[in-house]
Amino acid sequence: MIQVVKIEEAIGCPLAHDITEIIPGEFKGPAFKRGQILSCRDLDHLRRLGKNHLYVIKPENGEMHEDDAAKAIADALCGKGVGWSGEPREGKLSLTALQDGLLKVDVEALNNFNETGDLMCAARHTNSLVKKGDQVAATRAIPLLISSQKVDEAVEQARLSKEGVLRVLPVRKARAGVLITGNEVFYGRIEDKFEAIIRKKVKELDGQVIDVIFLPDDDDLIAEAALRLISEGADTLITTGGMSVDPDDRTRFALKKAGAEDMVYGSAVLPGAMFMIAYIGDVPVMGIPACGIFASRTIFDLIYPRVLADEKITRKDIAALGHGGLCLNCKTCSFPRCPFGK
Repeated sequence: MIQVVKIEEAIGCPLAHDITEIIPGEFKGPAFKRGQILSCRDLDHLRRLGKNHLYVIKPENGEMHEDDAAKAIADALCGKGVGWSGEPREGKLSLTALQDGLLKVDVEALNNFNETGDLMCAARHTNSLVKKGDQVAATRAIPLLISSQKVDEAVEQARLSKEGVLRVLPVRKARAGVLITGNEVFYGRIEDKFEAIIRKKVKELDGQVIDVIFLPDDDDLIAEAALRLISEGADTLITTGGMSVDPDDRTRFALKKAGAEDMVYGSAVLPGAMFMIAYIGDVPVMGIPACGIFASRTIFDLIYPRVLADEKITRKDIAALGHGGLCLNCKTCSFPRCPFGK
């Protein structure tokens, strides 16, 4: 238990928490640390800090200090690629990425953990790209002393998440093959604007474009080109053109001819309602609609990192993007530090 005592009565007792001292322009930090045994020599210093009474620790059976609780729940929350180091401060610990990659948060498990009460975890948005050493979450015990049973319950709740409440998945460097389809571009009636955009987006995530093939609206030629790119080592295909409802737009049908399966066409995101994703074997194929020319960020920017983390994208994943899937077309784009996709 924690007791309030006069400072004179605290001599020989361990402090229940840090006591902060602020000297403007010189120092801000703990003048006395949790657990420190006070002596009579400390009394004048405490008075200068305005302290007449202190909290001292006299734990009872079944109680845990906030710092010990923080360590226990941090261990339970961290999955692969996430960790913590150092000592807690006032019951709080920072959780950091142990590698570059894609942060995955088991949102349901996090919610269930936070519902236990007296313990908390605040995390960055799931599917955020992070660098090694970036803070991905912070957790703390809220009371100074907390029931050990409550901590055990929270730990058990966190560990119900099969792969960890917080994980960082490695993101591979793509070898992308690009198919730019459409009679108007192939026959030179309009100038292509997509190649430069795609090259830039692939390079942003340290990938490379191994080849770009321009094609007319012909099922056989598009299917043949897709399979050729895969045979040449492309582990990701990106297509442009042929994503609308126009009868001359053949890209989706041609990809099915090439063996594409699990195709999801249409999304709950703007820009990007006519986005497509499918798989030829293990190779993901993403179709970017015309909005990719005019909008700096589209659904492609939300899905592409997840594809590179080898996540299999389903209709359910695409549907879930509707909440937060409206880009506000800000005059100065701040993506990903904005609400889009969150």
